[in-house]
Amino acid sequence: MSEAKIKVLVVEDEASIRKFIAINLERSGFTVLEAETGEKALEMARAYRPEVMVLDVMLPGIDGFEVCTKLRDEMPELIIIMLTARGQDIDRITGLEIGADDYMVKPFNPRELTARINSVLRRIERLKMPDDEPLVYKNLVMDLKSQKFFKDNVEIELTPTEFSVLKMFMSNVGRALSRNELFNSVWGKNYFGDLKTLDVYIRRIREKIEENPSKPKYIETVWGYGYRWCDR
Repeated sequence: MSEAKIKVLVVEDEASIRKFIAINLERSGFTVLEAETGEKALEMARAYRPEVMVLDVMLPGIDGFEVCTKLRDEMPELIIIMLTARGQDIDRITGLEIGADDYMVKPFNPRELTARINSVLRRIERLKMPDDEPLVYKNLVMDLKSQKFFKDNVEIELTPTEFSVLKMFMSNVGRALSRNELFNSVWGKNYFGDLKTLDVYIRRIREKIEENPSKPKYIETVWGYGYRWCDR
């Protein structure tokens, strides 16, 4: 995927912030689209099919959470990075729970935003590299070439980050993985984020693949250490 061809939709109601983000992303080689409301964001995302959306939580009318929820169902491949206000931890957790791939707290360095976008894009490119026999575990199949996941021959939609996390587990059946190992493998060692982010993704994946997420049979918690893909 060529960076120059990547479209980023910036959704922010404050014009000065939106323009600041757009200018810096354009300098980094991205094609930038802009929207000032949630309604406009939905319209433009459906019309232009961007690869990345930078989405503010606080928007007039339809807020960022609702935009994320609607587009996650329609466009599971869309990379969504949410912008939250400083100190509003609940916004960050909510955004991740409804399917955002990453979050940033305002104010932020625009170079870090570019780095976050490129980090997710690299993660997707790594997943596409030809390993590449499907990963199969009982009734679960992860097709690495098509980037699709199936349970009982029925496709289950995964976000790019969910796919990366699940691949790590299915490539290490039976092995306990520390939270740091999982986090660094998916997000990279240079990523400055919260390990709680990983826990949110584990919860989302369990909700999608487990019969009873509260009593998981695939991804079990190794208390005080991390997680393990059960082999039984």
